[in-house]
Amino acid sequence: MIISKTPFRISFVGGGTDLRKFYKNDFGQVLSTAIDKYVYVVVKRQIGIVEYKYRVNWSQVEFKNQIEDIEHPIVREVLKEFKIDFPIEITTFADIPAGTGLGSSSSFVVGLINAISALKGERMTKYELAEMGARIEVDVLKRNMGKQDHYPAAFGGMNKITFFKDESVTIEPVLVDSSTYDKLFDNLIMLYTDQKRDASSILKHQDQKTKDNIDILTEMRDLVTNLETSLSKKSLEEFGKILDKNWELKKLLTSSISNMAIDKYYDIGKKNGAVGGKLLGAGGGGFLLFYAPKKKRGQVINSLSDLFHLPIKIDKEGSRISYYDNSINN
Repeated sequence: MIISKTPFRISFVGGGTDLRKFYKNDFGQVLSTAIDKYVYVVVKRQIGIVEYKYRVNWSQVEFKNQIEDIEHPIVREVLKEFKIDFPIEITTFADIPAGTGLGSSSSFVVGLINAISALKGERMTKYELAEMGARIEVDVLKRNMGKQDHYPAAFGGMNKITFFKDESVTIEPVLVDSSTYDKLFDNLIMLYTDQKRDASSILKHQDQKTKDNIDILTEMRDLVTNLETSLSKKSLEEFGKILDKNWELKKLLTSSISNMAIDKYYDIGKKNGAVGGKLLGAGGGGFLLFYAPKKKRGQVINSLSDLFHLPIKIDKEGSRISYYDNSINN
């Protein structure tokens, strides 16, 4: 039995420039971090005495004998990629529900690839995990999404990720000392809006409007350098202001990114001491992220006490195998 553990992510600035329609004309760039909330994938090779070759446990339980019949799209395509033709059971658990803006599907595909490759005795680099995960979701499944989320899931840490016209990607760690990381995460506040959304439909609309939004997206991309500079200078107040600027720009991309309830929550947070923030993910729901000085942190949380507060820290390891026993009876 193999168990992989893969972090979710927070994207701070630059989201949307990882869509192919943008970076095929000009490079895209985001700054994001992995967090200490995870998806776990359990993969177990079964002995030959089984009624069904493939058992997949997710929001439903599937029993199939042909890979093509598996309904879970990511599981189906990953098993095809690795040519898994022996009896296998796959189960997944997560700290946070899907559809909440933390890149859950990308973390899952990276974690599944990591677990299946370990089961087959193959060692993949973190870059290979991210690259295969992005290819499966974007190119094979044709999902309306960019490919930024697979890299923090695989690598962990806080990184500047750049997307080039030739489809190559570079991932560079943000060079910040541990005390600044600690202070930053102490001052970040994540609140669940209790609204789930279909990121695909929002991103499809955004993707269709990419040509009209080139100037906005370029400005959002260029905030990456500003945000990295604010961290290197330990200017966290400026960090919060840049988040706020990015959120104002993001809302201009399409009307479906925010709504009256989210705007209300955001205004309450700022009135009670938050410097800035954003809605995480594609928009429409999920988690609100605020940056607030430590002395204002409690006031912001209390002012939005009807929202669930989720404490977070940075994850520095990325996707890893947390349990490994490759004997066929385990």
